[in-house]
Amino acid sequence: MDKSTVLPMAQVRRILVTGASGYVGGRLVRALLGEKMKVRIFVRDKQKVAGQPWIKAVEVSEGNASNYEDTLAALKGVHTAFYLLHSIGVGSHFDEIEAAMADNFSRACQAAGVSQIVYLGGIANDKNASKHLASRARTGELLASGKVPVMELRAGIIIGSGSASFEMLRHLTHRLPVMTTPKWVTNLTHPIAIRDVLWYLTNVAKLKKPVSGVFDIGGPEILSYADMMQKFAKASGLRRRWIIRVPVLTPKLSSLWIGFVTPVPTGLARPLVGSLINETVADPDKSLDAIVAKPKEGLIDVSTAINLALTKTSANLVETRWSDATAPTAPWQKAQGDPDWSGEMILRDKREVLTDAPIDCVWKSIEQIGGKTGWYGADFLWWARGVVDRMVGGVGLRRGRRDPKHLRVGDGLDFWRVEIVEKEKELRLYAEMVLPGKAWLDFRISKEGDRVRIIQEATFSPRGLGGQLYWYLVLPFHSFVFPTMLRNIVRSSKRKALFGDA
Repeated sequence: MDKSTVLPMAQVRRILVTGASGYVGGRLVRALLGEKMKVRIFVRDKQKVAGQPWIKAVEVSEGNASNYEDTLAALKGVHTAFYLLHSIGVGSHFDEIEAAMADNFSRACQAAGVSQIVYLGGIANDKNASKHLASRARTGELLASGKVPVMELRAGIIIGSGSASFEMLRHLTHRLPVMTTPKWVTNLTHPIAIRDVLWYLTNVAKLKKPVSGVFDIGGPEILSYADMMQKFAKASGLRRRWIIRVPVLTPKLSSLWIGFVTPVPTGLARPLVGSLINETVADPDKSLDAIVAKPKEGLIDVSTAINLALTKTSANLVETRWSDATAPTAPWQKAQGDPDWSGEMILRDKREVLTDAPIDCVWKSIEQIGGKTGWYGADFLWWARGVVDRMVGGVGLRRGRRDPKHLRVGDGLDFWRVEIVEKEKELRLYAEMVLPGKAWLDFRISKEGDRVRIIQEATFSPRGLGGQLYWYLVLPFHSFVFPTMLRNIVRSSKRKALFGDA
């Protein structure tokens, strides 16, 4: 980057990051703070980012990006606004939702006197682009329809620990040594490492003067998705994969297949597959190089990006994950929070026990629930519930967790979302599975003399008669699952007391 184009004191600007609870947004906040910039985030629910390590270093504006007044309030005093919002997975009309949000954001930025909008979209140079990529391009057009200069950075597949594209690639390669694949696996792609995406976004925020235009960003290699799978296999120490193309696998069938094999739910896999049907290669005529120079060490190649992502994953150092973004819920699942406040019908399964295990060991066992640890017994029933959830369009049980030992508010945890984490006091989970109502699973612990009381409570707020019937239908399973869970939590806590957390 030419130093004459860079603002020496970028930190005097106020930068707004939308989508801060998502995969790229959460990492961008940290990168901007590393450059000593003033950062404000715009989120629907501030509790969802309460566990982020950077939360005390940013301003938080809470509101709905579809609401003009909320958006205008968030943009007050902002110089550069990063638009990182999307509506993948909310249904077939996601493009209409995205268009309305972009139009609202553009008008609010103009009214608030914002100097620069930066939008991260997807490479869409094909006239027959998928609905997802076409919507991304349309979002850019609507953002640029006002008077505020818009820099639209279009990226291909983003490779990084925790990204949906990386998780899809990882699980397909690991689980299928021989693959029957659709034709799109031979289409050319232009992947880019998350570190390089953050490099471009952060340095764009330092430009002295606003810039308008569409710019493609890609890594140093252009290759097919099949080539990426082979590179992943090599990086993981796996044998070369056998890839057999089958022309009858349509995008819809491909997304169902990916939803079955990987943790990425079908609703998210469908737009990702749609993006791969078209060749997504950066256009040299839309290069950002004249405005923002590449990193001194150069852009990261695919093999290095894969190795970095694998290292972060194995070391449990994943900063953000695709599941951080809240899964779409049914219309009646409008809000999380304490169900007692709502005045709705509440059905409960409450159990408690006293144990002589130390409270720190009890907490560790509770906080490590889900993911590879499992749900402390009745694994087949939990697995079956996850399969049913996938079949009806939910996220399923294979979503796992960001970190195997520690949770923070907003984390996705299998088909739950972490709502409350108070160390050695309470863990509350909100159900994101498809349900005829709203459900919570709560663990509360407290010291009673030299013993520890564990209260485990499942709470359900049914939607109409169907919700009530559902509760009583699964009640026989509860009589087995929940006592087993509590009993095994106690056993796990005692083992930790004796043998440590190994």
